[in-house]
Amino acid sequence: MEKVLSFRVADAMPEDVGQGYVRLDNADMEQLEIIIGDIVEIQGRKTTVAKAVPCYSQFKNQNLAQLESIVRENAGVGIDERVTVRKVIRQQAQTVVLSPLDVTIDFSDAQDIKHLERVLNGLPMITGDRVKVSLAGARSQYFTVIGTAPQGPVIVNTATKIKVTKADASEDRSFRASYEDVGGLDKELQRVREMVELPLKFPEIFRQLGVEAPKGVLLYGPPGTGKTLMARAVASETNAAFLHVNGPEIINKFYGESEARLREIFETAQRRAPGIIFIDEIDAIAPKRTDVIGDVEKRVVAQLLALMDGLKNRGQVIVIGATNVPDMVDPALRRPGRFDRELSINPPDRFGRLRILKIHTRSMKVDASVNLDKLAQMTHGFVGADIAILCKEAGMNAVRRLLPQIDFAAGITEEALNKLTITMEDFHVAFREVEPTATREFFSERPTVKWEQVGGLEDIKKNLQAMIEIPLQHYDLVKEIQHNMPKGFLLTGRPGTGKTLVVKALAGSSEAHFIAVDAATLNSRWFGEAEKGLRLIFKRAKQIAPCILFFDEIDALAPVRAVTDRSGTDRLVSQLLLELDSLMASANVIVVAATNRPDMVDPALMRPGRFDYIVELPLPGPEERLEIFRIHTATMPLAVDVNLRFLVNPTAGMAGSDIEAICKHASLSAMKRYVSQPRNVAAMSEGFKVLMDDFSYGLRQVSQKTDGGCQTGVMAKER
Repeated sequence: MEKVLSFRVADAMPEDVGQGYVRLDNADMEQLEIIIGDIVEIQGRKTTVAKAVPCYSQFKNQNLAQLESIVRENAGVGIDERVTVRKVIRQQAQTVVLSPLDVTIDFSDAQDIKHLERVLNGLPMITGDRVKVSLAGARSQYFTVIGTAPQGPVIVNTATKIKVTKADASEDRSFRASYEDVGGLDKELQRVREMVELPLKFPEIFRQLGVEAPKGVLLYGPPGTGKTLMARAVASETNAAFLHVNGPEIINKFYGESEARLREIFETAQRRAPGIIFIDEIDAIAPKRTDVIGDVEKRVVAQLLALMDGLKNRGQVIVIGATNVPDMVDPALRRPGRFDRELSINPPDRFGRLRILKIHTRSMKVDASVNLDKLAQMTHGFVGADIAILCKEAGMNAVRRLLPQIDFAAGITEEALNKLTITMEDFHVAFREVEPTATREFFSERPTVKWEQVGGLEDIKKNLQAMIEIPLQHYDLVKEIQHNMPKGFLLTGRPGTGKTLVVKALAGSSEAHFIAVDAATLNSRWFGEAEKGLRLIFKRAKQIAPCILFFDEIDALAPVRAVTDRSGTDRLVSQLLLELDSLMASANVIVVAATNRPDMVDPALMRPGRFDYIVELPLPGPEERLEIFRIHTATMPLAVDVNLRFLVNPTAGMAGSDIEAICKHASLSAMKRYVSQPRNVAAMSEGFKVLMDDFSYGLRQVSQKTDGGCQTGVMAKER
C-alpha cells in the first residue's frame, strides 16, 4: 500500500535555496519508505516534486516539511499550510523545455545553455513547475517547465538536453522576493506576516472573532536594514497585488494632481484586492504639517489620512510605510487605525549577519578558505545592504586577479573560468573598503586592541570584563537573574595610565558595537545643534545595541556648570544627564567615559544611576612596568645585552605611555646608528639590533619631560 503523510509547511534553510529540497524528519522518511535523495511528490493546491533530505535536529518531531519559496509556489501553498507527501518513481530526464519569464534576457547562446545544464543538474521537476536560476551578479532568472521527456516527475542529469523557447512576458518577476531572501529579521518578519498574511489569506478568522484586522504597519530603522525587501517578500509570498509608491512620484506642480494620484493608487489596490500598498520613504510625502511651509505637502498628508482611515472603507488593502526618520512623519498618521503597528528594523546581530552572509554567498563560487563565522564576527555595525556590497566587492577582487590572464582578442577560456573562486583574502580586501551604514556619521575604525596588549591593571581588567563584557555578551543570563546592568563607567587617572587603551581593548574583545564620541564633533555654533547631535548618538546606539558608547575627555563635554552659561555647555550637560537617566536597562547600551580631571566634571554626572562605577587607574608598579616593557619590545630585535629588569627601577613614577615613549626613542636611536655606520660585511651580517645604550638614550629623553628627573645613574650603577 502506498504511504502518504501530511505535513505543515515551514520555510527552508538559506543554504537550501535553489537545491529543490524538502527537509523531513528521519522518522517520517522511514514511514514513507524513502532514503536521502529519493524523489517525492508534494501535493498542495497544485502538485510538484522535490528531493527528500533529513531536517536538522532543532526541527525534529514537529511534523514539518521545510520547502523553499519556489517549491512552495509550485505546490500552491504558503507557510503554515499543509501538504501531503508520497514517494514517486525517479525518472532520468532526456529533454526539458523551458520558457523564461523575463523578456530582457536572451538564452540563444550555447554558453548560456551550458550554464543552465550545469546549474539545473540534479534538480527534480514536473511540467508546469517554475525553476529559479542564479545568474551573474547575484541576479535570478525564472523559467516555466513547459515540457519534459519522459512525462511525469523527472530529474535532470548531465545527459539531459535543455531547450529554451521564446520568453513569456505575461508575468513580471522583477521584484520577486521570498522569506529565504530576508536574513536576520525573523522576529520582525513574523510580526509583519501575522499582520499582513492572516488578514489577506484568512479574513474569516477575524470575522469569527468579531475584530477588525490590522490595516497598516510602519517599518523604521537605519537605511539598508531590509525594510523594502521585507515588504516585497510578504507581497510575493501572499500573491497579493503589490503597489510600490515612491514619495516624489506623488508630488505634482498642478493644484489637486498630487491628491488625485494618491486616490488613484488606493482605487487600483481596491480593484486588485487583496493588495499591499508599500509607501517607501513615507516621510517625504507625509511630513509633520507644523514643520512644512508648502501648501501641497499639507494637502497630501490630509488626503493620505482620509484614505487610510476615512468614511470610505478601503477593503482588503494593507498599507506598509517605510522610513529611516520616523520622527519626521506626521503624528496623525502614526495613531492606531492608520498605522496599527510600528516595527523597528535594527541592524542584525552576529547570528543575523551570518544568515545574511549565507544568503548572499549561496550563488557565489567561494573557496574553502572562506569562513563565514569569522566574517560575521568582523562585520560589526553592518546592515544587510553593507553585507551585500561586501560580497560584491569580494567578487570584484577575484575578477581583478583574473584580468591579467585574459587575452581580450581570444576571449576567456573555460579553464580560466573554472579556476576562478572567491577567497577569504578577497573578503579581507573588500572589508577594508566597505564602511558600515549604521554608524557612518560618527564611525571610528573598530579597535583591534586585545587585553593582552594592556600591561598590568589585572584587577581592573577583570572587573571591567565582569561588569561590561559579560552583561553585553550574555544578556539572557542577566535577564534570568534580574540583574540591573550598570549604565555608565568613568575611568580616571593620570595622563598615560591607559584609560583610552583599556576602552579600546574592551571594544576589541567584546562583540558589541563601538561608537567613540568626540566633544569637538558635538560642539556647534548653532543653538540646539549640539543637544540634537547627542540625542541622535544615543538613539543610534540603542538601535545597534549591544553597544559601548565612549566619551573620551568628558571634562570637555560636561564641565561643571557655571552660574552664567555663555558657551552653551550647560545645555549639553543637561541633555547628557537626561539621556543617561532615560537609558533603560533593556536598551543594552553601556556608556564609558574617560578623564584625567574628574574635579572638572559636573558632579551631577558622578552619582550612582548615571556613572555607577568610578574606576581610578593607578601608576604601574615594578612588575607591571616590566610587563609593559615586554609588550612594547615584543617585536623589537633586541641585542643580547638588553635586560629589561634593569629598566624597572629607573622608571618608577612613570605611566605606561612614558614606557612606550622610551621604547620608541630606543628604536629610533638604533635606526639612526644603523643608517650612519659604514656598510661593511660584518655590520650587514650582524643586522639591525636595539642595544641597552639605546634604551638609556630613550630614558634620558623621557626623564627630561617627567617629574622623575634624570635617573640614568641608578641604571648605570645596577649594570
